[in-house]
Formats: sequence, C-alpha cells, structure tokens
Amino acid sequence: MDNSLPTEFDVVVIGTGLPESILAAACSRSGQRVLHLDSRSYYGGNWASFSFSGLLSWLKEYQQNSDIGEESTAAWQDMIHETEEGITLRKKDETIQHTEVFCYASQDIDDNIEEIDDLQKNPSWVASSTLIKPLDSACLSEETHSLYVSSCEVPAKGTPENSGEVTDTAETLVKEEYCGYKTYKHRVSDGAKDEIKPILEDNSDPPKRNRITYSQIVEEGRRFNIDLVSKLLYSQGLLIDLLIKSNVSRYAEFKNVTRILAFREGKVEQVPCSRADVFNSKELTMVEKRMLMKFLTFCLDYEQYPDEYQAFTQCSFSEYLKTKKLTPSLQHFVLHSIAMMSESSCTTIEGLKATKNFLQCLGRFGNTPFLFPLYGQGEIPQCFCRMCAVFGGIYCLRHKVQCLVVDKESGRCKAIIDHLGQRINAKYFIVEDSYLSEETCSNVRYEQISRAVLITDQSILKTDSDQQISILIVPPVEPGACAVRVTELCSSTMTCMKDTCLVHLTCSSSKTAREDLESVVKKLFTPYAETEIDKEELAKPRLLWALYFNMRDSSGVSRSSYNGLPSNVYVCTGPDCGLGNEHAVKQAETLFKEIFPSEEFCPPPPNPEDVFFDGDDKQPEPLGANTIIIAQLESSEGSKNLESSEKHLQN
Repeated sequence: MDNSLPTEFDVVVIGTGLPESILAAACSRSGQRVLHLDSRSYYGGNWASFSFSGLLSWLKEYQQNSDIGEESTAAWQDMIHETEEGITLRKKDETIQHTEVFCYASQDIDDNIEEIDDLQKNPSWVASSTLIKPLDSACLSEETHSLYVSSCEVPAKGTPENSGEVTDTAETLVKEEYCGYKTYKHRVSDGAKDEIKPILEDNSDPPKRNRITYSQIVEEGRRFNIDLVSKLLYSQGLLIDLLIKSNVSRYAEFKNVTRILAFREGKVEQVPCSRADVFNSKELTMVEKRMLMKFLTFCLDYEQYPDEYQAFTQCSFSEYLKTKKLTPSLQHFVLHSIAMMSESSCTTIEGLKATKNFLQCLGRFGNTPFLFPLYGQGEIPQCFCRMCAVFGGIYCLRHKVQCLVVDKESGRCKAIIDHLGQRINAKYFIVEDSYLSEETCSNVRYEQISRAVLITDQSILKTDSDQQISILIVPPVEPGACAVRVTELCSSTMTCMKDTCLVHLTCSSSKTAREDLESVVKKLFTPYAETEIDKEELAKPRLLWALYFNMRDSSGVSRSSYNGLPSNVYVCTGPDCGLGNEHAVKQAETLFKEIFPSEEFCPPPPNPEDVFFDGDDKQPEPLGANTIIIAQLESSEGSKNLESSEKHLQN
C-alpha cells in the first residue's frame, strides 16, 4: 500500500487539540485543502479522553524516554535546498510531568487481571476512532441547528467509543508495576506517611456499599472515559454557540450539570443558584433568601447602577460582598460557588462579571449554567475533526513531522518534511505549541496546571439519586493559594463504570500536583483500604484509584515569545486552567481571521437541497428575486434555530 500523501495543500495543521481542530474545520469549511496530522495515536492531544487501559498506555508513553534515532533525522537534511533552511520540531511531547499513580482498591491475587496492551502496538485503532462514529448516535435533528441535552440517565452502550480506546488488542497480565510506571498500593494510617504495603482484605465493609476491586476496574475499563483536562461548557458560552452555529453539535450529546456544591466549615453542601432553588432551600432562612435574590438581581444589570460599585473597583470582590449586608454563608456561596473566584485574586468588577455570566447561563438547558459532553471532553475535538473530514480534510495519526522548510529570502514557510521523508507544500501552517523545539521556545515561560483523577465508590454529597454531575470549589486554606476545582461525574455521563464516580481536581500549580491537591483529597475522601475509621470518615466516599500529574499551561504565551517563527506559521496553545473553553474558541477564531480575513468563521452548513454537483441534468436557476427572498427567510430563521435548542431538553 502506498503511504504517500498528496504534496500540495492550502493549510497543514499539526496537532489535534481543540483549537487546532476548530481551525481545521473552519479552514476546510471555507473551501481550503486541509491536511491534519498528529504524531500521537489518538485525537485530542492534551484535550483527549481515554479508557482506563488507554490511560495506562498513555502514562507508559510519558515514562519512556526513547526518542527517534539519528537515522530518521538525517533524511530531511538532504531535502533542503541551498536557498532554504529547516526548523526542526520536537520529537517528544514534554507537556506532562510528575505523574504518580496510587491504587487503593484491593487486589484479587487469585484472579487473572487483564489489561489492554500498548496503543502503539495496534495501528488498526486509527480506523476505529470516534471520528467515524455512525450517525445513528447523533442527537441532532436535520431540521434545526440545536443542541441535544439529556437530563435523564443514558443507558450504557456495549462498547463506548473514545479517543484512547483500542479495539483489536493484545492482552497482558497486570503485575505489581502496571505498564512500567510507578503504581503504589497504598494504605494510609494516622501515624504514617505514604507507606507502600500490600493491601489487606477488608472484611468489615460498611453495609450497603459495594466492594469494588482493582480487577473489576480493569475488566470494566472500557466503561471509563477519562479526560486529561477537566472542563465544562457554559450554556451561553462561545463553544456552545459555535457548536450550534456550525451544526457540529449533531456529532455529540450532552448532559446537564445537576448540582453546584460548596465546601464550608469542613462540610459539603448544595448551593441554591436558580430562583426555584433559592426559595426551596432549607439551608437558608427567609431573610437570607430575600437578601440573596436581591443581590443576584442587581448583578444581572450591575452596569446600570455604577454608583453601587464604583467606590469599590480597587477592592477585592470578597471585601465588596461584605458591604452588601450578606451573611457569611451567602458571601461564601456567591464568591466560591457562583462567581467561582478566590478571595485574594478577584477584583470587584471581575466578580460582578463572573456572577452575571453565571446567572445569564442559568435556565437555557437546566437549573445550572453548565453542560458536560457524554463520553468526555475528548469528544469535542473529534466532532470538529469530523466536520473537517466531511468537507474534504485529510487526517493522519501517528504521522510525525520532522521539520518546517523555510525560504531564506522571503522568510516564509514553504513545506514540511514528514517521518517518511516526503515533502508536503502548503501556504499556511498551524502548529500546536508542544511540537515546537526547545530552541524556538527558549524565551517562553510556561505556567503549570495541577491535575488529579480519582475513582471513588460514591458521591461526595449523597442524595436519593446516584446520577449527579457536580462541581465544587474548595477555597484555599492559606492566603494567596489557589482554590481547587472539583468536578464529579456519574456513570450516566459514560465516563465511569456503574457504582463508581469519576472525580477531577484542577488548580494552578505551585508545586507538584500531588503536593497541591492531596490535602483536598484527604478532606473529601478516605482511602478504600482503611479499616479503623470513625463515623465521620465512614460517611466520606472511599478512594479506589488516583492519578496525579502536572500539565503545561501555555495559554498566556504570546507569539512574540517564540524565536524565528515564519510569518505564515501560527501557534495554538494547550488547555488553560479555566473552567470553560472560551480561550480555545477565541484563539481559533482570531487565528482564522488573521489567515483568511474575508472568510466567515465556521458558517452554518449548506442546505442539501441547495447543493448542485457537476453533471447534474438540472442546472441551478440564476440568482433573482425569489432566491434573495428565500435567503432572507433562512437568515431570519437562523436566530430562531439557535433558540430552539431549549426545546430538545429531555426531562
């Protein structure tokens, strides 16, 4: 089989993260010839989602230090002409650091625990990716450009697809060290730190709590879809608007986030955020309910009352809240659970804007402002990749790019040379920043994100329903420290197995991820293997498995920080620490406007009835009055289609 690609394109995109995927879709939609490459074996980059076994393989890749040999790098140098020079790209992704894995669930030594082998050993996975998910799982009707949101439990599919899954696999026996990276079998006691000991059988499990072993997690590993980056979609946010406008939302399904939680005085409690929640709350007095509603009503139109906040523009939002005669509990709810800000870093204007944004997103799809995509955040980049492919884009995974070819005279990039030694020409090049070499990034200073992924046996706030999707902000203990964002997902999100919860913790890094997040983990959870625990600890969810890692945050890096980039090479950054996806969408739209200033960014798809193909017997009628009238009608109905998304909410 000939592995060579066409040699002429308009746009070459390197990396399949969210901003790159949006850009690839926008370019392909505008009629450009797009080649979309990724050296990884999965879509999404640091935006990807993995099954449990896929996550283990991903961890192994980051523990391996082997790079491409010198043989493959020598080939491209012979293809550079005298009037050209090459800019080498990085051979290994170094955006993930300090990975630590802890297994608290008991090990069934007598059972054969099997897991899926390395991703790179089975190239047939590429053909089975969710990019070619059949349309019967699509949730959008053809008549409207609307977003499907499910608020009821979704029945589990036989084999959920995800960006890190392997279909035809070689299976290996799991040993004490899984996939070559460090896994600690952990037992915690009051007087000892992090002791590595075999886990003892716990025969004193509390009643009505299922015993879950590590072998069960591995066997049900395909039920998990574990996100590398934890984010939610604001119902009135830029990404939701883009999904609806471009009709990409037909490729994905979403669920409402059901609860906003608060952590106060060592306890987790639910925050009333909608009008109905406020008046139905049993935690607030009638006076507090009136005070809260009055303040939230003001925040919706705070710009119209500048006298109310102008004197406090230089103060923190927490200081401003104290002047509004709110009780301490209401101040805590507004600051940490509605504005979702920290006390020290949030100004009054920032807090009011965040509160208004929260309130404006309420009620569009449910009682909270947030949506979560079924099968994980990694579905979103793949949805845009699918749109790009529909309009003619070409995709290649496991396809490395050795260098960019730059013309010395003009300073513009002319081509790339891939790992097969093929030279591919293009007009514009879009590169994910993790591919840029150390020399190109020598002046760049990166931030870091601390991440933890936990598997637990129940929710942090148990209710009658075990199918809750919750978000919780844990305030910092020390002044100046960062708050920790906790997102808890249930099995109906198709991200974890039955009778478990998948919990994501995120904050800006000051140390390693474990050092930043372990204190919060201990406040909310208790290790599964503990036998001697008091009643308070017994009420906490039990921790079955934990992963800590640091992820590079390049969202604040400007183009001028990179050395020697040609003018037609555009850089996309990785995930930021924020809750939403606004930065990625803004970046994609800004770069698209720079490349194609006269083109519309991701316009609605054409009506199939208006598409004519070469060779059709019936030729389209010339543009006239009737055509203009139809176009005006469709345009006027466009806004109605955007609003019709609420009608697809299933209760």
